[in-house]
Amino acid sequence: MHNILITGGSGFIGQALVHNFLNKNYFVINFDLNDNIKVNNKNYFFFKGDIKNKSQLKKAFNLKKISSVIHLAYINGTDKFYKIPVKILEVAALGIINICNIMKENKIGSLYLASSSEVYNHPLRIPTKEDEILKVANIFNPRFSYGGGKIFAELYSQNFFFEKYLNRLIIFRPHNIYGKEMAYGHVIPQFCNRIINQKKNIILNIQGTGREIRSFMHINDFVDAFNLIFFSKVKNDIYNIGNNNPITILDLINLISKIINKKILVKKNKILEGSPLIRIPNNSKLKKLGYRQKINLAEGLIEMIEREKEQTLDKL
Repeated sequence: MHNILITGGSGFIGQALVHNFLNKNYFVINFDLNDNIKVNNKNYFFFKGDIKNKSQLKKAFNLKKISSVIHLAYINGTDKFYKIPVKILEVAALGIINICNIMKENKIGSLYLASSSEVYNHPLRIPTKEDEILKVANIFNPRFSYGGGKIFAELYSQNFFFEKYLNRLIIFRPHNIYGKEMAYGHVIPQFCNRIINQKKNIILNIQGTGREIRSFMHINDFVDAFNLIFFSKVKNDIYNIGNNNPITILDLINLISKIINKKILVKKNKILEGSPLIRIPNNSKLKKLGYRQKINLAEGLIEMIEREKEQTLDKL
């Protein structure tokens, strides 16, 4: 049996990957501060710990002979970029340093590192390929604590690979992944929640003009894409994980409006400084591995809207 350690396995993407590998008969250790994932499987172990605490992390590594590490642990949510930038940078830096050094000590060679589309900020090319210049556009803007921390993690782990302490390093950059288990600090669940909880005269406040462009990927498609990378023979590479079907925020709202058959009044507000206007990944490398989108945006939105309706009924 393969033993895999996932840091941040209680998060949105983490939960999906925990279930994915349990379904493949892996033994999964979830290292996280939060035990909010429902698992009933003898091959699962939750270890409560802080990624910044090396001694706690070492204890988790010593539970089993680990074959692979998926490092997801981070602080997410756009509002947090501005409120707690120092904590974000500490988690980024200490997290990857602790992970890499414990892997070196235990001679564990395979690391799958979660980065982010934030590392591109305002990319020079759309759709954006993996070899795009990574940047911290404004050192005075705390927003870049998130993307800057991810850039550091990529750089540190890559040099660990170059020094031959790792024999496999895959960096993956998720692009606007969404699904039913997602928290409300992200655009689709936030929109659906606000809209469904208004009975009359639906008003939706947005940041920016609404002409900002994104491309969304359902969590099930993300897992399929991740599996293609995980089970490939690639030793060291970087992959965008996302779809390249562009949609403006206004068109996204219009699509939700059609699904619920109600008019939505949009109120535009100033966009947060540093927020990218366009984010569309070039996923040609992923497609070469065999990736094909299975769940389109309309299908995914119906699922998200049903979630909100169910939660609204539960409160009654």
